[in-house]
Amino acid sequence: MEHSTSKRVHPQSESPLNSDTAHMDSFEDIGEKVEKMFISQMDFDQRKETPSPPGNNDAIDEDQQQVVDEIESLCMNCHENGTTRLLLTKIPFFREIILMSFYCPHCRLQNTEIQSAGEIQQRGTRYTLKLDRNDDFERQLVKSDTCIFRIEDLDLEIPAGRGLLTNVEGILVMVLKDLEEKQPERKRAFPELYTSIDQIVQKLIKMMNGCSFPFCISLDDPAGNSSIEPSPSDFGTKYIRVDYARTAEQNAALSLGYADEETAENATLGASAHVVPKLQEDKGEGLEDAEIVEGEVYTFPSTCPGCTKPCSTHMKMMDIPHFKQVVIMSTNCDHCGYRTNEVKTGGEVPERGRCITLEVKQTNDLTRDILKSESCAFSCPELGLDIQPGTLGGRFTTVEGLLIQVGDDLHAQVFDTVSKDAASGDSMAVERKKKWFDFFTNLELATKGGMQFTVVLRDPLASSYVQNLCAPDPDPQIKIEDYERTEEEEEDLGLKDIKTEGYAEDHAKDVAGLANVDHVQQIAEGATDDPPSSNGGP
Repeated sequence: MEHSTSKRVHPQSESPLNSDTAHMDSFEDIGEKVEKMFISQMDFDQRKETPSPPGNNDAIDEDQQQVVDEIESLCMNCHENGTTRLLLTKIPFFREIILMSFYCPHCRLQNTEIQSAGEIQQRGTRYTLKLDRNDDFERQLVKSDTCIFRIEDLDLEIPAGRGLLTNVEGILVMVLKDLEEKQPERKRAFPELYTSIDQIVQKLIKMMNGCSFPFCISLDDPAGNSSIEPSPSDFGTKYIRVDYARTAEQNAALSLGYADEETAENATLGASAHVVPKLQEDKGEGLEDAEIVEGEVYTFPSTCPGCTKPCSTHMKMMDIPHFKQVVIMSTNCDHCGYRTNEVKTGGEVPERGRCITLEVKQTNDLTRDILKSESCAFSCPELGLDIQPGTLGGRFTTVEGLLIQVGDDLHAQVFDTVSKDAASGDSMAVERKKKWFDFFTNLELATKGGMQFTVVLRDPLASSYVQNLCAPDPDPQIKIEDYERTEEEEEDLGLKDIKTEGYAEDHAKDVAGLANVDHVQQIAEGATDDPPSSNGGP
């Protein structure tokens, strides 16, 4: 029997159309597989009861009912042949996966494993969940073979390795069993190590019993193929997802590029020599000496964060009336199809943060321009929507456009599809599924102007903006408040490490201190090298 094998593919290995078609043919929701198997079984029973005409060889085809592929494989324990079962499917909050189960009838060895069959995503993802009630233990958790799992309060880390499909409680139980394994041997041979591990075990047991709420867990996956199930009731910093650009080392570990930053940069510059910045072409000047002209588009070579191949980045500076100058940047990759756009604000760091509140009362308010910076938190209390900084990046769009983008991204994350009409989420609890459908119904209603709601932008860098329709007079529907940044915001932005006054004196003191140390070392070396003096007696 021939068996097809599925391999992890890189974003550039297939065109989007061919990739989607192949995934539709090979990977289906587990609910769709069960439904098709049920229909096939009914058809099989009906055809079995109906006598087939003589000479008809295709009356019953039992292979059509097969959902799980079976492969004879070698058992690594007893070196006899066992059976590996493969199920190609996709699940909510994740992508295409391969569920693998091995069983050896000779030595009774069993093993189950999950492997990502989807393509490596264009950006890495980092999830943080703060557990504060027992229901959080039931959240579905997917850890791919490239993901690092951490229990932040214990500073405990599980490195990348075997993939897992479980819930939060399941992975904590697995960690507990691994820590408790061989503890009696450690107690006899290494008492100090036993004591240290036992302290962690006791703390972990208290966490699992609900006696140490709240505590945080995190997933960090450079491939972007891991996830923690969100909930409509997540607010504030309870659930945070951050998409980030991979480093050169992470790309090398995923076989996407070079481990050395300098080598990757040289390869990019050499391969993208045909991409000449418009500044050099028009004015014969370099980027360092040229003046950026407002409204003009500039193009310069860069590296694609998805496939690490050369691509081009477009940049345009524009002035937002009654606000400040911003830079719109767009990156397009012809190799893997990666596309992104961001908005960067310039200028000095303000002394205080800014909170902007907009009351959306009519359809005209949905057309207001809105700039959400990368450091800005976005929320709509009436819709139960709370987006933390770093989730969407910098965006310059309208209120309607921002709501549509939030809805599409969140729907794809929850139900694994952007289409609102697609039947999905079959493994989700009925009550939780109803909450999500109610949430998306209200969000769509607000997008079409069917309800009044409030938009709140809280930006510690005061780099976000909402269009004032009454400018230059104050807009009665916009409320602007400047506030003192919290210590946590200062720490996240790295502002506590910045020193703008007196740094010259500190630098001079450091240089003087280093000079004194060098002088002392030279004296010590000179004293060691001098030959001993001879004092001759009379």
